[in-house]
Amino acid sequence: MTTLVEPHGGVLKELYLPEAEALAARRASGALPSVVLDHRHLCDLELLLDGAFSPLDGFMREADYDAVVDGLRLADGTLWPMPIVLDVSEDAAASLLVGQDIVLRDGQGTALALLTLSDIFRPDKAREALQVYGTLDVHHPGVADLLKRGGVYLGGRVHGLQRLAHHDFVDLRTSPRQMRAYLANQEWERIVAFQTRNPLHRAHVELTQRAMAAVDGKLLLHPVVGRTRDGDIDTYTRVRCYRALVKHYPAKAVKLSVLPLAMRMAGPREALWHAIIRKNFGANFFIVGRDHAGPGKDVSGRPFYEARAAQALVQAHADELGITVLPFAPMVYSAVRQAYVATDELHPGETASDVSGTELRKYLRDGSPIPAWFTYPEVEAILRERFPHAANRGCAVFFTGLSGAGKSTLAQALMASLLENTGRQVSLLDGDEVRQTLSAGLGFSRADRSANIRRIAYVAAEIVRHGGMAICAPIAPYADDRAVARALVEVHGDFIEVHVSTPLDVCEARDAKGLYAQARSGALKHFTGISDPYETPDSPELRLDGSEQSPAFLAARIVEMLRERGLLG
Repeated sequence: MTTLVEPHGGVLKELYLPEAEALAARRASGALPSVVLDHRHLCDLELLLDGAFSPLDGFMREADYDAVVDGLRLADGTLWPMPIVLDVSEDAAASLLVGQDIVLRDGQGTALALLTLSDIFRPDKAREALQVYGTLDVHHPGVADLLKRGGVYLGGRVHGLQRLAHHDFVDLRTSPRQMRAYLANQEWERIVAFQTRNPLHRAHVELTQRAMAAVDGKLLLHPVVGRTRDGDIDTYTRVRCYRALVKHYPAKAVKLSVLPLAMRMAGPREALWHAIIRKNFGANFFIVGRDHAGPGKDVSGRPFYEARAAQALVQAHADELGITVLPFAPMVYSAVRQAYVATDELHPGETASDVSGTELRKYLRDGSPIPAWFTYPEVEAILRERFPHAANRGCAVFFTGLSGAGKSTLAQALMASLLENTGRQVSLLDGDEVRQTLSAGLGFSRADRSANIRRIAYVAAEIVRHGGMAICAPIAPYADDRAVARALVEVHGDFIEVHVSTPLDVCEARDAKGLYAQARSGALKHFTGISDPYETPDSPELRLDGSEQSPAFLAARIVEMLRERGLLG
């Protein structure tokens, strides 16, 4: 019989109740308090219930949370690097009591699990950010997410009532127990796991084949289909690419399975976490790159994590972890050798080529050929189908500026010009109209302003996804919200930020409603430019002063930019 590596902690936890008990609990769940889970919670719950997070038996209690944050260990000393917590708002926590059973539901109200509440605690999020992510910088996506989440953590054992429903990639969704049974049946004993959140190209295939050859093993290709990073290529496109390139490996040497993980982009700690998860699936080798699960660079251009820091942390715990780390340098293409070479194998003076994500998106956007050495024809075809040439791709023109700057007038002029002179499908999301419909009921607090922009961005992204053009004209005073809007749209097409930079005194002079006067007198609270800040965009695609030229003239400048980018044919 094939002997697989032991699950982390020695026992593979499966946390579902027997069917009869689960049915009775579902029927009785209407009388219990509930918590509705967001997408990250749902990913964590599924991996808890299936045993991918073994030895955890639920969302972390305070003692485990503290031990993990401060020392990468559970309270009993077991190695574990990432907090797995159920965060809720103060209002949601106010009526809850330790000892209660709480129903965990999805957004449709389906009862998925019971949480026996053992701990209610309020974390020090600054401490968590520094210890887990190594920074308080809100430009780190993990830190930004942490700081905006609920301020109360609920801990306790979970009992599954039913499996989460998935309608996509059903044949690729394999639990740890199912995976272990498959590996044993195939008599695979040396299994290399590869974590990915991006489409694979020739360099990745070369890297994984080298890893397989190094240990005489098979490959578990285990891409993340939960939450990755804003701006990543969508899950469906990525998985289509994985399926297309499996044929480039030796026959019966690769198992493709998707993982519903919500990534945190926590670099070294996340690399260790990923290794533990793959160990629970039965892998005994794990590939770790130089910047594994890194979020890129901060605003100064420095990486959030040092090169090889992830490899060093996982290797430091290799004996205790019980899974062998395969550290690899990035692969680049040597034209002289006509082959892929690891960067640490390059000869002195040898030049090498690579295609960055930014360059790849440019190739896709402008229709120029992708180098044949970079990717496979079938992968390129899938990417081009998903990201068509600019003239056939959706885009959003996103105006931002003070009240009275002329955003709405300019948006209307742009829309008229496009409808009159092109065949593009155009939708206008004006700030005032959105406030009366899509965002009815929202006020002007920071949270409500953010919710308003995110709603606009969501609708704009859907328009862009279907090849249309969205013109958005909110005030959008906060840089973070504009960045979120950009990330949502750029998954599907182009985002053109236009800062309407009309001076404040001109905006006030135009104000027929007297809003600025009311704000200056204190009668109107939270008014942008007076009692609330406006964060000027650092590098918009276009900056226009609405007081210098006519709306038609300024709209023509935007049309010219769209033509230069190939977005109007």
